[in-house]
Amino acid sequence: MSNDTSSGSNVHYKPPFKFGLGGVPLGNEFAVVPDKDAYSILEAAWSAGVRYYDVSPWYGLGLAERRYGGFLHNKKRSEYVISSKVGKLLKASKTAKNSELFPFSPSPNDVIFDYTSSGVRRSIEDSLQRLGIDSLDIVFVHDISPDNKLLPTSWQEQFDIAAKGAFPELTHMREEGLIKGWGIGVNTPEPILRVLKEADPDVCLMASQYSLIDHKNALNQLFPEVRRKNASLVVGSSLNAGFISGSPRYNYGKDS
Repeated sequence: MSNDTSSGSNVHYKPPFKFGLGGVPLGNEFAVVPDKDAYSILEAAWSAGVRYYDVSPWYGLGLAERRYGGFLHNKKRSEYVISSKVGKLLKASKTAKNSELFPFSPSPNDVIFDYTSSGVRRSIEDSLQRLGIDSLDIVFVHDISPDNKLLPTSWQEQFDIAAKGAFPELTHMREEGLIKGWGIGVNTPEPILRVLKEADPDVCLMASQYSLIDHKNALNQLFPEVRRKNASLVVGSSLNAGFISGSPRYNYGKDS
C-alpha cells in the first residue's frame, strides 16, 4: 500500500508509512490459512519493518481482526498504524448463513449494512474489542460503491445515509481525538470523488483500479482531485488481488 502526500491548504492526517499489510488473506478470503501460518506472516511483516496494518470486520467476518489483534495488542501502540472499517456490522446468530460469502472461514456472524452514526460507533467499539486495542488510527467507510451487489438498496441511497450519518460522525470523532483520520474504502474511484466533494475525508482506500493493467481512470480523474483536497490515498490490491503475480483471480472475483 502507498499514500499520496501532496501539498494543499487543508490540514489532514496522513499515514506516515509507505506500505502496509492488508487483512483480506488472513480473513481466509481465498483459502484456509491456519492460525500458525497467519501469525508467522504477521511476525515476518513486523520483522521486515511493516508498521501499517489494514483490517475490516468483513475480512473473514471478524477473523482477520481477531488475528491482527492477537498479534498487535502485545506491541507498543505508538509504534504502528492500524485502520479498520465501518458500514458492515457483525451480529452473532445461531442461524448465520455466510458459507457462500466466506466458505473458508465459518463464522457465527451475520452481516448488516449500517452507515448511520450509531452504526459507526457500534462498529468501532466492536472492532476495538476484537482487536484488543484502545484506538484506531484510520477508519474507512467500507464498500459504499457501485460494485457492491450486496447492498440492500442502491449505492447512491446508501451513500446518502452515510453522508448524513457516518461522515459527520467520523469527523466529530476525529475532532474529539478518538481517531486520527477517516475516509472511504472502495473498489472504484467514483465514490471517492463524491466524498471529496461532499465531506472532509483525510485518506481514502482504493482497493482496485490502480495497478499496472488498470489505472487510467484513477490516474487522470482521481489523483488530481486528491491532491487538490490535500487528502491521501491508500492503494490496495496493486497487483489486482494477485492476478498480476500469477493468481487466476482478477479484482477479488472468481477464477478468470
